[in-house]
Formats: sequence, structure tokens, C-alpha cells
Amino acid sequence: MSASLILLISVCVYLAIGVPVAFALGLSTVTALVLSDAYPMLALLKETFTGVDSFPLMAVPFFILAAELMSGGSLTEVLLKFAGQFVGHKRGGLGYTNVVSLTFFSGISGSALADAAGPGSMLIRMMDKAGYGRPYAAALTASTAIVGPIIPPSIIMIIYALADDNVSVGALFIAGLIPGVLIAAAMCLVNYYVSKQRNYKGDGQLPTGAEILSTTWKALPAILLPVLILGGMRAGWFTPTEASVVAVFYALICGKYVYRTLEWKAVPDILSRSALLTASVLLIIGTSASFAWILTIEGMPQTVAGWISGMNLSVWGFLIVINVFLLIFGIFIEPLPGVMVLVPILAPVAAKLGVDPIHFAMVVIYNLTLGMITPPVGGLLFVTSNVSKVPLSDLTRELKPFLWAHGAVLVLLTFVPALSNWLPHVMGFK
Repeated sequence: MSASLILLISVCVYLAIGVPVAFALGLSTVTALVLSDAYPMLALLKETFTGVDSFPLMAVPFFILAAELMSGGSLTEVLLKFAGQFVGHKRGGLGYTNVVSLTFFSGISGSALADAAGPGSMLIRMMDKAGYGRPYAAALTASTAIVGPIIPPSIIMIIYALADDNVSVGALFIAGLIPGVLIAAAMCLVNYYVSKQRNYKGDGQLPTGAEILSTTWKALPAILLPVLILGGMRAGWFTPTEASVVAVFYALICGKYVYRTLEWKAVPDILSRSALLTASVLLIIGTSASFAWILTIEGMPQTVAGWISGMNLSVWGFLIVINVFLLIFGIFIEPLPGVMVLVPILAPVAAKLGVDPIHFAMVVIYNLTLGMITPPVGGLLFVTSNVSKVPLSDLTRELKPFLWAHGAVLVLLTFVPALSNWLPHVMGFK
């Protein structure tokens, strides 16, 4: 039996018995190396280390730390108040506040799980007290948190750029802006429909102009962080990796000297949380790299490319097949290992068919990210269920309209490439 076949069978078995994804990838690699006896065990250590031995990956811990520092500096409350002043008074106002707040926060965290566990948990409690159904509030939060990896800065986009040399981190960051806004708009439309059906009322009155100006002024330093990152990269002031370090210093200054809520004694705990999260991300990247190495050395990319080429698909037919495949794949595998394993296989095929690499990247990232809110693996569902104390069955039941909305956005992104690549091309990214 070939090493690649042993690898695929073993990873399915490990996932089926509940082994965490990172360990399932590593254990399946060990299993393939031992049973096939085709490659030395040293390959596991070598390829795992090679997977994380990358300068651009240094951006990951710094962006994570920047998000933790901003959260420690009471950023969540500032953004909640800023978002709520514009939409809180409308029917379903707290639902809109949820969407707008998480969209703003995603421009800092780059992680769907961080959005759901941080500001998301606070928003769920607020909606529950205001009379919204807690399962609905949890479903709205989980569905909206999907924008975390889409709107820059995004950890998964950094990983994607490492897996595909045809795209840059800067291009993907810019490409995520329009899709992220589309997703937020789709969630607002669902909230409008549900709020009208269930008569979820607004919260208070529209603030006065003076109050709006005051709240906006307070929120401005937090809102400017994504602008600083994207603007600095576009202007050539710094690379994505250097931008992540700039973001850390900016977050530290904002929390300590602008909002004056970040205490020095809290910094060790923030560093600890950031280190743990970084370690988990790098573990997934490392084991995914060794897993993907066996597939590559066994000729899996060439086999898949030949199989797809033999189907004589048009560009649109190829994208439809890829969408279906990725949606199914994403149900069982989390986005980061999905990108590490699949992109080296699929991106060359897409390029050969003439699919714009930025467009293809956004289709892949959005598809795999959607897997976070689809059972049985759906990590975002488990996090949201835990922080909201809502049973997973109740949460899943409320997800249906949001999944339809996500499906509509995915169709738009797939068949209208300009939604992904127009802005990066206008800004000079290729």
C-alpha cells in the first residue's frame, strides 16, 4: 500500500475517533512513514520544522499579540459603543450592532474564534438581556465571526500566501475588503428578516450629533489600526511582517496612553495567551507541512491535476467542482490545515485554466472558513456554544438562514471575480 493511501486512510480514522486536527495530521504522517517504510522517520521532523521556518510567518504571533493588546485596552467596549450608535435604535438594532462590531473587530484580530470568544460573548449576553433569543444571538455571532479571516489582517491569508507563490499577503489583505463587507451586509439582511418576523425591537433613541462625534472620536484610534496596516503596506513603508510589529506598538500605545485602560501588570498574561495561541497555530502549520510533503512526494498534485484536466472542464465548471469539494472538505478539516494541504495541489491547476490567483484564493479561503460553522467539526460552533451556554442542537437550528446567506455570497464571489481582484489590481497588486 502506498504511503499516500495509508496517510489518507489514517487521517480519516484519527479524525473519526475525535483526535484534534493538528495531532491527527502528525499521527497520520507517522503512521504512513512507519507502515510504508518508504521514507525515513527523520522526514517528519525535517518537514515539520521546514513548515514553520519562514520569515513571513513571524507576522502571525505579532498580529495575535496586537489583537490581545487592543482587547486588553478595552477596545471591545469602544467598538461596541461606536457601532451601536448608528444602528442600535433600529428594529433588530442589537443584531446590527453585533454584525457591525464584529466586522470592525475582525480588522484587528484576524481570527474568527477570537471574535466569537471575545466581543461575541459580550454581544450575546447583551442581546439575551434585551429579549433576543439566546440561540439566535449565538447563531448570528458565529455566522458573522466568519468575517474575521476575510477582512485584513488575516492569519489564514498569510498562510495562503506561503502556500501559493502567485499571490502576496498584501494583495490578499486588500482582496478581503469587499467580500468582508458583502458578508456583513448579508448577515444584516438576515437579521432584518428575522427581527421583523419575531418583532425584535430597537434599543433607545438615535444619539445626538454631539454624542456621535464624541463616540466616533474615542473609537478613531482603534479604527485606524487596519488603515495603518494596509496603508503602510501599500505605500511601501513596511512589509506585512514589519506591519505586524508596527501593529503591536500601535496597540500598546493605544491601550496604555490613549485609552489608558491597559495596565502593565496585565501584559504578562497577554503575552502568555498570545504565545499559547501562536503555538497552536504553528503546530497545525508544522504537521500540515509534513502531511502535505508525503502527498507531494507521492505525486498526488500531479494525479489530481491530471484527473481534473481529463474532465475537460471550463473555468466556471472547474470553480463549481472546487466549491463543492471544498465545502465538503471544510466540514471535516479546519481552514489552516486545509490551506496547507490543498492549495499546493489546487492552485497550479487553477492557474493552468486561467483563473485569477487572487480570485481563486478568496474562493478557497471563504469555502474553508465556512467549514467552521458546519457540523460535525465546526470549531466556531463549539466555541460559540460554549461561551453562550446554548446547546449545539439549538444553535445549529438557528443557523439555517445564515447558511443560505453565506451560500449566496459564495456564489457571487465565485462568478463575479471583480469582487475579489478589482481592488487589489486598482491598488497595484498583481
